[in-house]
Amino acid sequence: MTGKHLDVDVCVIGGGSAGLSCAAGAAQLGKKVALIEKGEMGGDCLNYGCVPSKALLSAGAAAQNARDAAKFGVAAAPTVDFAAAMAHVRRTIDAIAPIDSQERFEGLGVTVVRAHARFVGPRTIEAGDQRIEAKFFVVATGSKPFVPPIPGLAELPFDTNETIFNHTVAPKRLMVLGGGPIGVELAQAHRRLGAEVVIVEAASILLRDDPEAVDVVRKRLMAEGVEIFEGAKAASFSRTAAGDLEMTLSDGRALTGDRLLVAVGRRVDASDLDLEAAGVVLENGRPVADATMRTANRRIFVAGDAAGGKQFTHVAGDDAARLVRTILFKIPSKKRDALAPHVTYADPELASVGLSEEAARAAHGDIMVSRWSFEDNDRAQAEGRSDGFMKAIALKNGRILGAVIVGKNAGDQIAIWGAAMANGWKIGAFTSMIAPYPTRSEITKRAAGAFYAPTLFSDRTKSLIRLLSMFD
Repeated sequence: MTGKHLDVDVCVIGGGSAGLSCAAGAAQLGKKVALIEKGEMGGDCLNYGCVPSKALLSAGAAAQNARDAAKFGVAAAPTVDFAAAMAHVRRTIDAIAPIDSQERFEGLGVTVVRAHARFVGPRTIEAGDQRIEAKFFVVATGSKPFVPPIPGLAELPFDTNETIFNHTVAPKRLMVLGGGPIGVELAQAHRRLGAEVVIVEAASILLRDDPEAVDVVRKRLMAEGVEIFEGAKAASFSRTAAGDLEMTLSDGRALTGDRLLVAVGRRVDASDLDLEAAGVVLENGRPVADATMRTANRRIFVAGDAAGGKQFTHVAGDDAARLVRTILFKIPSKKRDALAPHVTYADPELASVGLSEEAARAAHGDIMVSRWSFEDNDRAQAEGRSDGFMKAIALKNGRILGAVIVGKNAGDQIAIWGAAMANGWKIGAFTSMIAPYPTRSEITKRAAGAFYAPTLFSDRTKSLIRLLSMFD
């Protein structure tokens, strides 16, 4: 290859959340950095994931709030302009894009190369007409939607999260294959914007979440008119005589629609980087790395989805922070997926952090679970949205193992439980705080108080009170 030659301290491959955070951190700490991105700057989160989906969910929420307004004595009936809703999605992406732009990173001193990268040696890559050597590499190439090899699917037009936001005309009937967070969120958004929607899930929707909390979400989806087929496998796809898309289930039932969203998960495939030429081992397309995200080549690290584990933007950002510590400050730092909250942004939102009740029992046996319902929260009652609850999971000594919140704005409320676990607080820390009234955040204090209720109101405590009363 003939072309430019570049020597840098850190070369980052991938311009998504993990890669951008690594590049920015290293550059601002005085290192010479190259950032390689063959696609859109900002990666999946900005262009196809977190940002557009939440913008579409907000449009759907506005329509649903209008439908629900009558219970507050306000007469309203929404008129949905789907193209305008999608324009809101585009405006949101455009408003955030400058933060992730090539221009911003070049302003930080990063050399940005918009080309495909491949390794040609242990410390060398080629990207476009550049040959880049680096002391350290970070592979942060993310993940892609998985498309299952179901007969007939490849012959039909279908969407993934990478294409669903390109439409300006609403579907009449949207079929969603997959009941995970992406499928559930986009199903509800489209339903609220006027489409008929059906979800087909081989197991249970939101399978990795607390079943009791999932049931709250399921009931809301069904109440809004989303059809849900659980324990149902798609066996084949075809066209009807009328030209509609048809999904045939393994039990013979046939579902039809004019648009299909495939949302059955995501997969990592870094095989096109030729990492083997650098001594990196791949397993099913994913680079094999240890807990510090270091591969078999000690100078090559992985971050974000490429590192395995939880596929969330905030995990990718934390991976980047860990790698800056490891690479620049020489302080080995491990992935912290166990401390990462998980939120499905349906309505109601479902948020969790740490171990589920089932996992906690399996790992620790004797645990305590305290809970509080939004039915007993005054703000929830005032808003007419008292569906949901909080569940805190802890050892008897108060060490927090996990927490689950399902309800309006649950994602905002779970953060403090993540902070508690990250800092080693015990559940008693929440009983001493003063929560503002009336807010949904009171549920944290109430659930923590419920943890101590059996002891506080026990016969032993009552006997102590009687004894102390003798000194009145």
